[in-house]
Amino acid sequence: MRAHEAGALHGDLGSRGPAWLRSPEDVNALVPQLWPRTVSRTGAGSLEIGGVNVLDLAADYGTPAYLLDEDDLRARCRDFAAAFAEADVYYAGKSFICKAVVRIIDEEGLFLDVCSGGELAVALAAGFPAERIGFHGNNKSESELRRALEAGVGRIIVDSFHEIDRLTALAGELNKRPGVLIRVTVGVEAHTHEFIATAHEDQKFGFSLAGGSAFAAAAQILDEGALDLRGLHSHIGSQIFDTSGFEVAARRILELQAQIRDARGVELPELDLGGGFGIAYTTQDDPSTPGDLAKRINKIVESECELASLRKPHLSIEPGRAIVGPSVFTLYEVGTVKDVDGIRTYVSVDGGMSDNIRTALYDASYSATLANRSSAGTPMLARVVGKHCESGDIVVKDEFLPADVQPGDLIAVPGTGAYCRSMASNYNHVPRPPVVAVRDGAARVIVRRETEDDLLALDVG
Repeated sequence: MRAHEAGALHGDLGSRGPAWLRSPEDVNALVPQLWPRTVSRTGAGSLEIGGVNVLDLAADYGTPAYLLDEDDLRARCRDFAAAFAEADVYYAGKSFICKAVVRIIDEEGLFLDVCSGGELAVALAAGFPAERIGFHGNNKSESELRRALEAGVGRIIVDSFHEIDRLTALAGELNKRPGVLIRVTVGVEAHTHEFIATAHEDQKFGFSLAGGSAFAAAAQILDEGALDLRGLHSHIGSQIFDTSGFEVAARRILELQAQIRDARGVELPELDLGGGFGIAYTTQDDPSTPGDLAKRINKIVESECELASLRKPHLSIEPGRAIVGPSVFTLYEVGTVKDVDGIRTYVSVDGGMSDNIRTALYDASYSATLANRSSAGTPMLARVVGKHCESGDIVVKDEFLPADVQPGDLIAVPGTGAYCRSMASNYNHVPRPPVVAVRDGAARVIVRRETEDDLLALDVG
């Protein structure tokens, strides 16, 4: 698209693209809610993170690279810990996990949620206290459960009758009585993408509340006595901005709590309402602060407990994206710029769907900015795309970039801390980027860049 046409289109974008800038003319602006707290522009227009210029980071570590603002990550941990001071905050490791992040989570006093044997292995290798780990998953293997029991994992969220039987047998064999929560499918359809909505009935997670299997699971665990049933668990989805879904979920799960009390004489002491709290990827997103979330969720639980004549259970939540998502941006180098006349300009970068599959998978929206310099160029509507052999290899669907963007420029995409590295692949045999943590003027690699030797090492043919 020719640069002069971008202004005409700006008013027509609507829901077609993020259009995160305040105006198409302001292509050098940084919207604070989209970026880690220490990110700013230098006088020459290049970005800094943690006191380090991205030009130096690109020279030292290459591109693409995930850049993590450690001060921002720690601050978000503290914000949630302070807001939910009377609850347990479990960092959802599936959003992004590595030993360095696990140690930060530990140092900031949070708990840790894992959902596979691999995530558990990282947590234990980092020295995270096993008693502060929760273990999720809809199909935990016998070996995964065995390792969790042997390590002394604090709680296991059971997801099926087969798992209850499997865990009961292992508990007897190992002479353990693990703490468990029952994952309950509460029938709430979160306002999110269908692939990440997890509490409606037609999906793989949990025990159905409406069908009665959740109560039956509680009855079986209480009857057999081999497992320590501590409470109920609900998770309604991801990237949620409206707390009304949590209100409905809390009401329904506490009704089950009351049913268990009335039928079995047991008032379960814990309740986990999961996570899924949304973050800002564009200026169209308006996430709640941890303080606002805490006030609303505590009010919901207190009022529902009062209605059901229940003591308020000890609450836990599981933010992942809301902690690490905004703390990272991805830095790319531009390789080609292609003007498709009358449609748009394609800006191709040296990464793509192998380091951020979310745009292709969920139709997710992202923002972007020129990161190595300021520009007085006329704004143009651009699409930032990757280097992979797929037409759907899109990083940012629609964004205003300066018309003078050129090969060798650096592009920064914020909000990539959650799920981008976790879901990264080697599609087209592209090595995965490094994760570089930056703080107080110093940078360190916490996950190194893959190499072609790494790829070939797996090929035993």
